[in-house]
Amino acid sequence: VQLQASGGGLVQAGGSLRLSCAASGRTFSIYAMGWFRQAPGKEREFVAAISRSGASTYYAASVKGRFTISRDNVKKTVYLQMNSLKPEDTAVYYCAGTLGSSTNSYYIARDEYDYWGQGTQVTVSS
Repeated sequence: VQLQASGGGLVQAGGSLRLSCAASGRTFSIYAMGWFRQAPGKEREFVAAISRSGASTYYAASVKGRFTISRDNVKKTVYLQMNSLKPEDTAVYYCAGTLGSSTNSYYIARDEYDYWGQGTQVTVSS
């Protein structure tokens, strides 16, 4: 599967952005999906994950309650709605996919993902 992330940009603190990750290739619904981010000088970190079916989701503590991950298997797209953005959310955001072992499993470790998008820059100004 090939992944293409989009939707990043510059936003003021407290604002919102919605990231999209469009997939091409094999059937999208067989992949569990996730979002990660990497700030300058820092390790790539987990943000959110969603199961193949979309029924199960999981969030990093730093974004829980502010970000929402969702997917549309017909459109082959996963989304990350980001609200109440903070300057510390500034990073390059990457979507990732993995063949899930079950319909309702999600994955939070980088090395559990086999496919990565190219990243989209999110900058939050104070």
